Amino acid sequence: MPVATYCLVAVDCPDPAALAGFYAALIGGEIKHDNENWIELHAPGGHRIAFQRVPGHQPPQWPRADTNSQQLHLDLTVTDMAEAEAQALALGAMPLDLDDDNGRRGFRVYADPAGHPFCFCRA
Repeated sequence: MPVATYCLVAVDCPDPAALAGFYAALIGGEIKHDNENWIELHAPGGHRIAFQRVPGHQPPQWPRADTNSQQLHLDLTVTDMAEAEAQALALGAMPLDLDDDNGRRGFRVYADPAGHPFCFCRA
């Protein structure tokens, strides 16, 4: 029997509303405002991501190294890598590692507007 049940992932950021809006446009869902320092995205499938304000937030560095971990990242499955990339970049994502070895590697890495890495993975 498990000790706990998954509830949500909380992401530190400088602007919770902006980052929640980015992910809502990227993956869908409904934004729930608790207050200006904590905003939740109720994503399709019942998953929740919370965005919490952290003054002085420092985004992780890419590529990661022993001295600068990526802290967390989300893997998102896409059916059309080129279309997903174009839409993510239009929403404010930043490319970090787009060399997917002509599709053999199966994923590309981006940063959200607060600097957190996320991957688009081929379905």
